[in-house]
Amino acid sequence: MSQRPALKVAQFGLGPIGLETLKAATEKPTLVVLGGVDIDPAKTGRDLGDLTGLPALAGRRVFASLEALLATARPDVVFHTAVSRTREAFPSLAAMARAGLNVVSSCEELLLPHLREPQLAAELDQLCRQNGARIVGAGVNPGFVMDLLPVCLTGVCRQVRAIHVQRVVNASTRRGPLQRKIGSGWTPAEFEHRFQAGTAGHAGLRESAAFIARALGWELTELVETGRAIVAEHDIRTPFVEVQRGQCCGLHQHAEAKCNGRVCVSLDLKMYLDAPDPHDACQIDGDPPLQLRIPGGVAGDTATVAALLNVAPCLLQSPPGLRLLTELPLPHCWA
Repeated sequence: MSQRPALKVAQFGLGPIGLETLKAATEKPTLVVLGGVDIDPAKTGRDLGDLTGLPALAGRRVFASLEALLATARPDVVFHTAVSRTREAFPSLAAMARAGLNVVSSCEELLLPHLREPQLAAELDQLCRQNGARIVGAGVNPGFVMDLLPVCLTGVCRQVRAIHVQRVVNASTRRGPLQRKIGSGWTPAEFEHRFQAGTAGHAGLRESAAFIARALGWELTELVETGRAIVAEHDIRTPFVEVQRGQCCGLHQHAEAKCNGRVCVSLDLKMYLDAPDPHDACQIDGDPPLQLRIPGGVAGDTATVAALLNVAPCLLQSPPGLRLLTELPLPHCWA
């Protein structure tokens, strides 16, 4: 078996997912971590070995900007784990594209960036092509469970009429920022107000539905997303939040895509504290019909980190540009 060439990598964004990505990168003998970037003054200038508690990262620094990192080293791949919206991610991603860098981002809307931001997506794609850069959005949800996995399942179907996906997540097992993002401790009215304003809830569900339709060549005539609070039936305490009975403890979000007036994709997401029977499930209405259920569900935080790492070598095999996961070689676990 041929040895995979070493990849020099850097981490942009040192929140919980960014730090875990760094830690996981040290487990890959063919990844060489050059450093990290974060604007948090409490992290800037620190040694990554000290910040992560891993001696393997000793001597690598946290830089205050991409430019400062590039003045000392040039990575083959940057793992970008900073924001959820394409518009918010654009300035940093554009800078990376101008520098000719390859980027795997956890930005949820980047799964299908032209859905909400067609002009920015076109500009970013042009920058990538001009400078030999590659950028792709990846992760677990979006990026796998409710979009890429169902698309892969259709590979054994002669025809597909509709795809339905359900995901139930026990958010008590997840990181603090996610528990707060789903509205834990808010009133139900406050959650629904913030959801309508686009400042709460799961980002990327619309992108997942449109991603499936695009992959199957379906032309969407309607795409609707709804969200409501799930109310706690008892007091709940996690290491990060406290929720009283009657307060919001999570969300029920639903996206539905129609093609010529009929539902062709439905995605149903329940993510809340102490959710019983967490699982992921998918039904393919096709020939043959298929049903898949993953008891316990895919562990979001751990699997997100794995998804970012596993997509990196696939991205380097693609032409320059702003890429979709369906344009890359099939991601898989690698040594």
